[in-house]
Order: sequence, then structure tokens, then C-alpha cells
Amino acid sequence: MTESNGSVPPDREAAVDVDRDGRAVNGRPTQGEQVPDWEKRFRAPRVSLPDWAEDAPDRSLFVSNATGTYELYAWDRSSGQQRQVTDRPNGTTDGVLAPDGDWIWWFDDKDGDEFGVWRRQPFEGGADEPAVPGLDPSYPAGLALGRDGRTAVVGRSTDEDGTTIHLAYAGGPPSEIYRHRESAGVGDLSHDGSLIAIEHTEHGDAMHSALRVLRPDGSKVAELDDTEGGEKELGLEVLGFAPVDGDTRLLIGHQRRGRWEPLVWDVATGEQTDLALELPGDVSAEWYPDGSALLIVHGFEARSELFRYDFAERGLTEIDTPAGTVSGATARPDGSVEYLWSSAAEPSAVRSTTGRVVLDPPGPKSPRSVPVEDVWVEGPGGRIHALVQKPAGATGPLPTVFDIHGGPTWHDSDAFAAGPAAWVDHGYAVVRVNYRGSTGYGRAWTDALKHRVGLIELEDIAAVREWAVTSGLADPERLILTGGSWGGYLTLLGIGTQPEAWTLGIAAVPVADYVTAYHDEMEGLKALDRTLLGGTPEEVPERFEASSPLTYVDDVKAPVYISAGVNDPRCPIRQVENYVERLESRGAVHEVYRYDAGHGSLVVDERIKQVALELDFAERHLPKR
Repeated sequence: MTESNGSVPPDREAAVDVDRDGRAVNGRPTQGEQVPDWEKRFRAPRVSLPDWAEDAPDRSLFVSNATGTYELYAWDRSSGQQRQVTDRPNGTTDGVLAPDGDWIWWFDDKDGDEFGVWRRQPFEGGADEPAVPGLDPSYPAGLALGRDGRTAVVGRSTDEDGTTIHLAYAGGPPSEIYRHRESAGVGDLSHDGSLIAIEHTEHGDAMHSALRVLRPDGSKVAELDDTEGGEKELGLEVLGFAPVDGDTRLLIGHQRRGRWEPLVWDVATGEQTDLALELPGDVSAEWYPDGSALLIVHGFEARSELFRYDFAERGLTEIDTPAGTVSGATARPDGSVEYLWSSAAEPSAVRSTTGRVVLDPPGPKSPRSVPVEDVWVEGPGGRIHALVQKPAGATGPLPTVFDIHGGPTWHDSDAFAAGPAAWVDHGYAVVRVNYRGSTGYGRAWTDALKHRVGLIELEDIAAVREWAVTSGLADPERLILTGGSWGGYLTLLGIGTQPEAWTLGIAAVPVADYVTAYHDEMEGLKALDRTLLGGTPEEVPERFEASSPLTYVDDVKAPVYISAGVNDPRCPIRQVENYVERLESRGAVHEVYRYDAGHGSLVVDERIKQVALELDFAERHLPKR
């Protein structure tokens, strides 16, 4: 139910191979067919922010869709040579470059089911091999690699064992150093390999982790738990050990002042150095390579900015970036900063503070889209931030798409997104709502959705919907509720609990039957659901019933479109089928598309097909003006 990098195919029940204009929707453009801008945005080659090897900084690893499928690529900066590392039908995005630059680790699952093993491949190329022989397949729960080229800390999660963490040395069997039923994960391995930081939720609150530092033999060095003392609303996260041998400082994130901020915790002495940065939004950080400073990423009201924090001066220096969103940033050994930037209007690019574009993929460039406008609406829980895009020069009332983000602990931002841009190209206004539960607006806003899960988010969406109609932006008879993952869940819940409010519902990889979803989903998400709803379906059945779209399926009036991955471990297919059967039993207007992948697709053609099917569904079922 949470977001995955992965948002092929058995045909859906009512197969649609061409749309109403005769365009192919299940593959590449036909010969002589002009490719529209919305499709070009998906096809344009794009790259992630490159990771680089700590002890071999000219060696980098990045993700690209250059072949039409998202895969891992190795890049030797000294020679300029790039090569494709992985090549799988459903794509690969989970990869880690070893600190010495000699090996690339990548996670090998089956068709997007997220259940598999780590493999590794030499940076220069060669055959893949099992990275940790002796560990059975599992869901991943973090990975940290040692600078000696021999050590790995591997986190695993299974329904049977909960979370286990293992220390592995090349040539020897892995040893278990941690085990617990509740969710946990690997945070980081110290520069000299003597300390291991983990995040855990042994206290039972999967939304707020505590921290523990272990020795390689599994013995405890230090513990930090902000959920103790009756305060069950504060979380911690590992940001990384200082990049200096023998340095026992651990950079962590905390929520003690109502938002995410960094502090430095010396795990040997227990000393905590609060940076007190006086920034209004959520703050993340990473070390500069010499350990003398921090690279600060500040996110506030759907946009972000960069700073350098020097320990000697105890002060911030702003790093100049354009207005928009920094999706990732890293400090290089020469002191420069590389960052992945975009805005709603401008496609993403990997830039550097040196003034150059770091990694410019070959091929056609993505067309621009339109800028986003900020809207603030008074809601039942406080001011709600929404982002609005509409066709250039268009005046309302317009057919309007409420595109709801997943997570739920995530947020929409002023960043480039091909999906909303496709709706705008077809004449729709697009409204994205950062409802209660979203990140970036303080801890209280994020934590507000407990127990009345789904219903609270929909109250905020309803308030923004009311604004959109009364302001003249949205045509009340042409309103589409849509989203993927948690956004797909809110779509199905919304068209059931607010049947008069929405003209169509378009849900991708949704939660549709909450009880069945709980029993079938991956173990880490079971823990999150117990936190959100206050227990299991057997312990709090009334809450699961109140928050399940299946409860309200007989009240749905809008035509419904659902797409689902048959291997999805987050929103499993069986609970979707239960919802669809109920729609069928009452003759409700609906269409279902099932595809052979997991929680979304990494194949560009498949993603284009899905968007085309959604656009076609809206064209056929939305009233004309």
C-alpha cells in the first residue's frame, strides 16, 4: 500500500486495443503515426541521481529507461564509458554500488513481487552471482556494504520470521545478529565496519522507529528511542555514520520539534548535538565526504532547497537551485553538489553546483508541461495545500481530475510528472491534494489519520473539491477521482462514501478489500496497518470495516476503472478480485485491466498503455459539453 519505485499483460475483461480515434494503446506508435507530447514524456530517456563509490568516486551507478525499461547502469566517469548492468523483462531499480567500486549489488525478485535475493556483478562487467549464499529469498529490509569489499549487513523480512538482520563475510556463511516480529531495517555500517545502526519498531508503532547500534557480533552499543515515556508520536531515522575511520558520530533524523530535523549522536559517548537549523519545513541531511559539513535538503510546502552546514562555523550557507523540487542530492569529494531537479513545467535533470548538467541521456528530450498553482483551502483539520494545473489559457468550469498521491506518508510537490501532464494535454484541470497523512507539513499533519483511516483523507479531498467547484475551476458533472496505490484506495473508498461527488473513479493498484489485503500483503505492511488502525482485523473489525472500500461497493454510482498487477505484494490481486466480483454481481459499469507485474510497471510501453486506457475510459464515460 505504500509507494514503490516500480508504480505485460493479460488483457483486461473488456479489451480495448485502439481508442476512439484509432490510436494504438497497447504498444509503440504505429508506422506514420505522430507521437503526441503526453507519450513523448514517458518515452524520453531519463536518469536517476547517480550513486558513487566512496573509495572510487569516478565509479557511479544510476537507473535509466533508455531501453524502454528501467534498468541499472554503470558509469566510469574517468573514461565516460557507460554500460547496462541488468536486463530483465519487468525492469530493475534496486541496486547498490560497493564503497570500493568493485561490485554492483542488485535485488532479484520475480516479475515485481519484491520477494527475492541479492545478486552482485563486477563493476567492469561479467556474470551475476549470488551475493549472500545461504540466505533464502525474502522481502528486502535494508543493505549496508563495508569498505573492505568483504562485509555486508543484510536485512530480510518474511511472514514467518518477521525481520532478521545478518552479517555476511565473503566466503563464509551469514550470521544472524538481530531478529524481531515487528518491522525493522538496516540503517548504516560505520566507516571502519565496527558499528551497525538499525531502525526498529519493537514498541509496535510502525510509523515511528527507534534506533539501536550493534557490534558485528550482535551485542548492543547504544539505544535511542523517542517513543518511550508515553510519547508515542515521535520517530527517528538513520541518515548515516560520519565518513571517517574511528568516528562514532551518527547522523540521525528526529521529530522532537514537530517536524523532521537532523542531529548528530555520538553513539560512544551518548552526546547529542542538535543543529537547531530554524527552517520551517522537514529537513534531511547527509555528510560531506570529509565529515566537516552536512548537505541539507529542506522541503517546505511542496518545494525544496539546498544548504551547506559547516560544523566549525555552526552556520548555514544556501546552495543556489532553481525553484522546484530537488528529488535527491549528494556532495562530491571536490566539494561540489550534484542534485536531481525538476518542476511541474520542466523535466528532470541531474545538475551540479559547477553549473553543468551531470548526466544527459541521449535521445529526444521530454516536452515541457504547464506550471503548478498553489491553493490553500480551509479544511476540518486545518489548512489544506493543493496543487493545480490546467491547460494554458483555459477557463473553467473544466473537466477536472483529482489525482491523489499514494503513501499515505508521501506528498505531491512542484515536480515534473508525466501522468498529470497527460491529463492536462487532453483538456483537463488536475488537482493534487496533500491531505492529512501527507509529509512535509509537520508531524501532527502526517500522524492525523490514525484509526479513521481513509475517511480523514477524504474529508480533506472533499473540502478541496468544494473549492474547485465554487471557484469556477471544476465542472461538478465532470469530476474524476483517481490515484495509484494509497491514492487508488482513496479513489475506491471515495466513490463509495461520496457517491454523489464523483463522475468517474479510476484506481490503479488499489486497496479494495482491506481485510483480505491485510492477510495477503507483505509483513512490513501488516505492521503499518496495525499502527494505522490500532490492531488486526480480528482485534478492531469495526475500524477495518469502516475503512474498507468493499463496505461501500453497493453505493457506488460512478463507472469504475481498475488496473492491478497480478504479482503485487502491497495491494494483492485477490482483494481486488473480491471488489470486482461485487461490482459484477450488481451489474455496475466497470472495467478491469490486469498486468503481469507488481506494484506498478517499470516498462515504458506498459505504462503508456495504462495511461492510454485511463484516458480512453474517461473519454467514453465522461459527459460531453
